Amino acid sequence: MKAFQDFNNEQVKRLPEHLRKYVVDQEDDRYTPVDHALWRYVMRQNYSYLKDTAYYPYIPGLKKAGLTIEKIPSLQEINDALAAIGWGAVTVDGFIPPAAFMEYQAWRVLVIAVDIRTLEHIEYTPAPDIIHESAGHAPIISDVHYNRFLSHLGAVGTKAMFSRQDHELYEAIRSLSILKETHGADPKSVAAAEEWLAHCQQHMGAPSEMALLSRLQWWTVEYGLIGSLEDPKIYGAGLLSSIGESTSCMRPDVKKIPYTLDAVHYPYDITKPQPQLFVTPTFENLLEVLHQFESSMAGSTGGASGLQKAMASEQICTVVLDHGLQVCGVVASFLEDDDGVRWIMTQGPTALCQKDKALPGLGVEAFPEGCHILLGQWKDSRAGLHQLDETALAARGITPGPDRRCALSNGITLEGDIHQLAFQGQQLERIEFAAVDILQPDGKVLHARQQGRLNLIVGSAIPSVFCGAADKSLFDDGLHLSHKKTQKPIYSEQDLQYHQAFATIRSVREGMRGRQELYGTWEIIREQFPNDWLWAMELAEITAGEETDKSLHQDVRRHLANKITSSPQYEKLIKDGLSIIDQKLVFE
Repeated sequence: MKAFQDFNNEQVKRLPEHLRKYVVDQEDDRYTPVDHALWRYVMRQNYSYLKDTAYYPYIPGLKKAGLTIEKIPSLQEINDALAAIGWGAVTVDGFIPPAAFMEYQAWRVLVIAVDIRTLEHIEYTPAPDIIHESAGHAPIISDVHYNRFLSHLGAVGTKAMFSRQDHELYEAIRSLSILKETHGADPKSVAAAEEWLAHCQQHMGAPSEMALLSRLQWWTVEYGLIGSLEDPKIYGAGLLSSIGESTSCMRPDVKKIPYTLDAVHYPYDITKPQPQLFVTPTFENLLEVLHQFESSMAGSTGGASGLQKAMASEQICTVVLDHGLQVCGVVASFLEDDDGVRWIMTQGPTALCQKDKALPGLGVEAFPEGCHILLGQWKDSRAGLHQLDETALAARGITPGPDRRCALSNGITLEGDIHQLAFQGQQLERIEFAAVDILQPDGKVLHARQQGRLNLIVGSAIPSVFCGAADKSLFDDGLHLSHKKTQKPIYSEQDLQYHQAFATIRSVREGMRGRQELYGTWEIIREQFPNDWLWAMELAEITAGEETDKSLHQDVRRHLANKITSSPQYEKLIKDGLSIIDQKLVFE
């Protein structure tokens, strides 16, 4: 197995094994000369526009993130730069599950989609790409208030409840984004994928905690504005990386709304421009709203409401007892009365943890088919089931031996043969019965002695319930690598000739080739690549202001003007590119 590359970055080194499975190599030869030219065009446009409309750390943040205008950055360059602010970066294959994405943030590692958008989607890509992730997310991370919010958002996301429907929606989004970025994709396949995505969105049921948290992430990290409603600045990566929507989002018809917890009520569509955006006055406000949301999560409320969310998720969850024991498994059922939850059952492999670490001998081998948790207080006592020490329990006749009987204040009774009492420090943690009858006040049986041995976990209350196992090494995290992979382009001979034309003009710009080569290459572009506009734009730039190339510059300007007439879909791209040339903008 190939060794995991950590780029000598402390944050990347610390990544747990279950997150490393998403990491893919960037590969030095992945990007073509056309890709680098595409990056250069987008970054020049971003610099030109965003220097006035982006939140102030964006431009200096580019340098702090190890990014340049000229070329697609290497992952090593990004990691070297981000290490200075306590972050790292890895590359992944397209969309990864939201829960995994959040956990990377909690580890202060930026996830970067390794591919780059196609020329057809230069203004906006339906799939995550290296422009979106690195040029969108990375520069703002240099702001300390923002990166605190980002890492805490990730930490909250690692415990958010998600459901089977969430995973289906993720797969539908991933499939559609891959299709839309695949050159020559069958329109019928795209339409079918769009239809399936719409179906998933319409049949989600009540949104899970993860679905709601994803909305908060979307309206902040991806599409957030900061400042006043009258004069907001851009900080969301989706806007910072879209040379189309970064300008259109400021139009009056895109409603601007103060950012509050109400943002969770606004679903989003990744395939369309956003009809409204949320404006936060400060990054500190993002954290305040996040804390409000966090207080409503099962991880904060626990109890019956938390258990209901856990059951609905059908995922491995962690039930935290008031004495700190963590029970990790699928919650199958529970009972409650006026005093709260009194009985919980898990199904399937279950394990016990303390402080997020598995307890030796109490993993899935001890509870292969689930476990039982009894909650309450001893009868005629205010002490919870775990709160009496060995001496006090002995005074109640609760010691190892046959024919033991005990009762709870809520009327539940236990009669059976105690094999062992297990303590954590001075607190009772489990009662191991050789056989036992556990009866509710109305006589209904919770457990019958005929069922055999019972390792009964005890406590008084459930302060917290969260998604996933407390110790991530205990179970598969349920976040599988998608079988749908992004499509790698297959280049024809003509494609490779087009790439070479871009390699030539870069060599001329960097002084490694003579300018005379531009003339021959220009003839090839005009004759063999009638749909080109980007190489012509680079030629217009490199010949601008050069007296010896004046006629060539005028020729290419006429060509681009004709291109606007014959192919109006390129009008904005061409005019924006020429505008930068004419402004003689200096890229610092």
